Amino acid sequence: MVSDTGAVAIPVGPHEDEPHADGINNRLNWLRAAVLGANDGVVSTAGLVMGVAGATDNRTTILVAGVAGLAAGALSMGAGEYVSVSTQSDSERALLDKERRELVEEPEEELAELADLYVQKGLSPRLAREVAQELTAYDALGAHAEAELGLDPDDLTNPWHAAGASMVSFFVGALLPLLTIVLVPPGLRIVVTVVAVVAALAFTGWASARLGFGPTGRAVVRNVAGGLVAMGVTYAIGTVVGTWV
Repeated sequence: MVSDTGAVAIPVGPHEDEPHADGINNRLNWLRAAVLGANDGVVSTAGLVMGVAGATDNRTTILVAGVAGLAAGALSMGAGEYVSVSTQSDSERALLDKERRELVEEPEEELAELADLYVQKGLSPRLAREVAQELTAYDALGAHAEAELGLDPDDLTNPWHAAGASMVSFFVGALLPLLTIVLVPPGLRIVVTVVAVVAALAFTGWASARLGFGPTGRAVVRNVAGGLVAMGVTYAIGTVVGTWV
């Protein structure tokens, strides 16, 4: 690209395949919570209803146990995610408050620190100082938060988003094994439930790998294997306990 003056202009802008939209941290946060919540909902509820099905063929008993597990699990996931992300958010805010104080009380030391961080990333000392000065003039807190802490002051994690996504997705994930084992005739309920759960776990394993930019095949195998073990163990326990009681 050539500018009006005849000089070669360097293109500036985001990569077309990698948009850097605002709020990406929060979106990834609640997407992660949603995928993990759905996965836990499928595995824990499948294990619960399979265990009860191993002890009894009574549809009402299985339904009551499944609904109770679904409600308790969804509330537990939501509360746990809220507490966990709130702790993270509190830590992020405390670190940003510390940076604000240091920028007011020690501006020169903070400028030198920022320049040194860019030197460590490969810039020459003179260029690092110029970059630090320009970024400080534009947005001092944002520059220090990104370089020192890896944070965006305008995109902190939101505990309510994570809690809501986790709770709702757990509920949705838990419905699959619960409805399957209750609605399918007794002679087929175990086989059909296992097949449905395997399909759901394959999807959540694939989704979690895609969100984390990891290999999907390995994630799917791990997820499905864990679910099969959980269902097999609880079904065996339910069968043994049902025989004794």
